Amino acid sequence: MVLSQFRFVEVGRVAMIAYGPDAGKLAVIVDVIDQNRALVDGPCSGVSRQQINFKALQLTSIMMKIPRGLRPGNLAKAWEKQEVKKQWDSTTWAKKIASKEKRAQLTDFDRFKLMKAKQSRNRLINVEFGKLKKTNKRPTPRIRKRKPVKK
Repeated sequence: MVLSQFRFVEVGRVAMIAYGPDAGKLAVIVDVIDQNRALVDGPCSGVSRQQINFKALQLTSIMMKIPRGLRPGNLAKAWEKQEVKKQWDSTTWAKKIASKEKRAQLTDFDRFKLMKAKQSRNRLINVEFGKLKKTNKRPTPRIRKRKPVKK
């Protein structure tokens, strides 16, 4: 295994808040208080500097290079300089969340149009698959009759 696959709680680790008033927002760990809590701040995501339990954090693979206990103003500059929001938007996790939000905003008519589009797409796929299946069809093997055994 490659060590970079692990997500450790450390200063500079960007995390998403799982529950509470700031649920779904990004924050960076500024300091580790003890074994259960960290000091987090989300300068550009609207999370005020606060202590939060590790159980309420979902660690991302994004790391910021910052010193321990960085002030909010300097943290905001580092956030912008290291383009954390851009890095987050390019992750599969963020794309999945955006897609869920987009689907939640659909109206009945939009869902109906989506269903019809999927049906027509699947119909085209099945037609093409049928054509390919016909062209690559193997001849059926001939069944040979066995000769009766003489006794």
